[in-house]
Amino acid sequence: MSYTLADIAKKIGAQVQGDANCEITAIATLTDAKNGDIAFLANSKYSAQLATTKASAVIVSATDAAKCHTNALVMGNPYLGYALVAQLLDTTPKPAINIHPSAIIDDSVTIGDKVSVGANTVIEAGVSLADGVTIGAGCFVGIGAQLGANSTLWSNVSIYHGVEIGENCLVQANTVIGADGFGYANDKGKWIKIPQLGTVIIGDNVEIGASTTIDRGALGNTEIHNGVILDNQIQIAHNVVIGENTAIAGCTVIAGSTEIGKNCVIAGLVGINGHINIADGSVFTGMSMVTKAITEPGVYSSGMPCLPNKEWHKTNARIRKLDSITKRLKAVEQDLSALKR
Repeated sequence: MSYTLADIAKKIGAQVQGDANCEITAIATLTDAKNGDIAFLANSKYSAQLATTKASAVIVSATDAAKCHTNALVMGNPYLGYALVAQLLDTTPKPAINIHPSAIIDDSVTIGDKVSVGANTVIEAGVSLADGVTIGAGCFVGIGAQLGANSTLWSNVSIYHGVEIGENCLVQANTVIGADGFGYANDKGKWIKIPQLGTVIIGDNVEIGASTTIDRGALGNTEIHNGVILDNQIQIAHNVVIGENTAIAGCTVIAGSTEIGKNCVIAGLVGINGHINIADGSVFTGMSMVTKAITEPGVYSSGMPCLPNKEWHKTNARIRKLDSITKRLKAVEQDLSALKR
C-alpha cells in the first residue's frame, strides 16, 4: 500500500507541511523510521528525536511543527492521527477467508453475505451470522447465538448458547463469552449449583481482548454496551452491566451484579466488588480495590506503590501498630480534654 501525504491528510484531517506528493508505505516510531515511513510525536519528552528521525514525514501538533526538519502532517491530536494512519496502513490478515470445508455448520444456521468461517469451527443450530461476519479457526458458536454485521472472532473463541453480539465487534483469540457465572447455594457444607439462565448481550463497536471471560447472567443478562473496549484477561461476572464507551485494562476483575457507568476508565489489576454502582466518568488507577459504590465521577486510587524491600518492611511494621497508636491517641485526646475543663 502506498499513499501520498495529501491523501493521508485528507483522511485524517491534517494539514500538510512540505511535499504533499511524498509517498508513504508504512508507519514507525521516530527512532526506527526510514525512508517511506511516517512517524508521530504525541509526547513532548520525545521531541528531541525530531532532529534525528529518518522518517519521510511526521504527524505533529502545531507547537512541534516548527521543530520538524522533514515533511509533516499537522493536527491537534497527533496520537489520534497515528491511530487513523495505522488503520489505513494495517496489514493484519483476516482470521478466515470464505468458508473452510472442515467447518461444521448446522443446516439451520442463517448465513448472510460475505461470511467467512475458518477451519474446524463448530456452529450449532439456530445461530445467525449477519453480513460480513468473520469467524477464525477452531471457534465454537453455541445454539441460538447471534453475531451482528461485520463482527469478527479470532481463533478459538467460544460463544455459548443464546449470546448476542452486535455489529462491528472484534473478539480476540481464546476469549469465552457466555460461560456459567459463579452461582452456588450452600447446603450444610455442600455446594449446590445454580443454573445460569440469562445470557450475554453485547452492543455495537465493542472490542474484547484475548483470553477475557464474560459470564452469562444468572437471571437477566450480562450487558456490555456500545463502544466498550476490554483488554486481555479480564473477568466479568454474571449480571454485570458496563456502560457505553468505558475502557477496561488487563487483569481487572468485576464481581457479579455490578453496574459500571458510561465513559469510565479502569486501569489494570483493578478489583471491583459485586452489587455496587459506579458513576459515569469514573477513573480507577492500577491495582485499585473498589469495595463501595462510587456516586461521583473522579479519579480514584488505592493500593501501595512498590518500595525497596527494607523500607517496605519498616512501613508494614508501622501499619501493624496503627490500632494501638490510635487507641493511645484517643486516650491522650481525652486527657487533654479533661485538662481544659
